[in-house]
Amino acid sequence: MTLGTPMLALQALRFGHRGRALCEAVSLGLARGEILALLGPNGCGKTTLFRTVLGLIPALGGQVRVAGEACVGTGIAPDRAAMARRIAYVPQAHAGAFAYAALDVVLMGRATHVGSFSMPSAADRALAFELLERLGVAHLAARSYLEISGGERQLVLIARALAQQAPVLVMDEPTASLDFGNQRLVLREIESLKARGVAVLLSTHQPEHALRVADRAVLLGGGRVHALGPTHTVLTSQALAALYGVPRAEVERSVPGLADAPERAAASRATSATR
Repeated sequence: MTLGTPMLALQALRFGHRGRALCEAVSLGLARGEILALLGPNGCGKTTLFRTVLGLIPALGGQVRVAGEACVGTGIAPDRAAMARRIAYVPQAHAGAFAYAALDVVLMGRATHVGSFSMPSAADRALAFELLERLGVAHLAARSYLEISGGERQLVLIARALAQQAPVLVMDEPTASLDFGNQRLVLREIESLKARGVAVLLSTHQPEHALRVADRAVLLGGGRVHALGPTHTVLTSQALAALYGVPRAEVERSVPGLADAPERAAASRATSATR
C-alpha cells in the first residue's frame, strides 16, 4: 500500500441479483480513519452493495480493492480467510441458529488470528470480554445468543466485528435495533475507530447519526448515486426530501443541524452581520 492509496476502493462496481444490476456503477474510496455514511430508501441496494463488497455475492462488474489489492471483481476468486482479515462486517440482522454463549460469538471474530487447529488464547478471551464490556453487555457473556434481545444481539455482533481487528469495518444499519442510550454508545465506539485509523463504511436511515460521525456521505436511490461528498454538504433538507420523497419542511423538522435548514441559514446571516 503506497501513500495516498485508499484503504477501501470501489472501482466502477456493479452489483445486483441474477445478472440484473440494481444501480449504476459505483466508484468511491475510503482513506485510513475515514467514516463514510451511505443513505438511501429501503430496497435501493445498500445491503446488496455491502454483500458485494464483502465477496458474499458476485460483482456484476468492476472491482473492490483493499489497501490497493484487488479482492472482489470479475475473474477474482474470493478468499474468505483473507477477506476476513481485511474487512469486518456487522450485518443488519442476525437471528442465529446455535445456542453459543455471547462470549463465544465474539470469539468467532478472532478466528483469522488463531491457527486452524488451535484454541483461542487467554488474550483472545480477554479481548472478547473487554469488547463486551465496552459495549455494555459483559453481563451477557455466558448467556445463549438465542435468548438475548435483538438489540443485545446487535451489540454482540458489533463486538464480534471489532474482535477481528480488521483495517476496514462495514456496518449495515448498526443502530437500527438499539435504544437511544445504546445508539449513542455505538456512535461513540465508531468515533473511536476513526481515532484508531479504521476505515468505516456504514449505512443508516438516521441522517443525524451521519452528521455526527461521518466525514463524507453518499446518497443512493433510484438506481444511481445522487451525491457523494462532505457530510454537511451532501445532507441538506432539499437532497433528503428528494431522496426519500417527503416534504422538505418535514425533513427540516425531523433532522436538526442540516446546513440549508432555515434556522441554520438565519444564524449564518446573523453571524456574518456582526463581523
